[in-house]
Amino acid sequence: MKAPEAGFWNIVGGKVDPMEPSSDAARREAEEETGLKIGSVEFLCMAEEIIEADRQHWVSLIYVTRDFYGEPTLTEPDKLSEIGWFDPKDPPQPLSAFSAKAFSHLETAQKQ
Repeated sequence: MKAPEAGFWNIVGGKVDPMEPSSDAARREAEEETGLKIGSVEFLCMAEEIIEADRQHWVSLIYVTRDFYGEPTLTEPDKLSEIGWFDPKDPPQPLSAFSAKAFSHLETAQKQ
């Protein structure tokens, strides 16, 4: 993984291709990285990370789905060392800032 996620557990994701809606990019990246077939996705939140020391600025549009099937597999071993399912109330550590924000928003949404 590359900064700022290197060394941290992270949710699946990646870049948006030119002219690609962000929801389609979320679905495509999740399918590419997990081997799952993803149906509908819903916008969950936006996460922003500014790393002054490295002069980096990251913005992530985070989507969630409950509409998927298949068995998750590690499809990009050159980019990821492991894949797993975790209880959102007990995520693995260390957790990336993007993932922590996603879990926080997911927990808030489930309480509503």
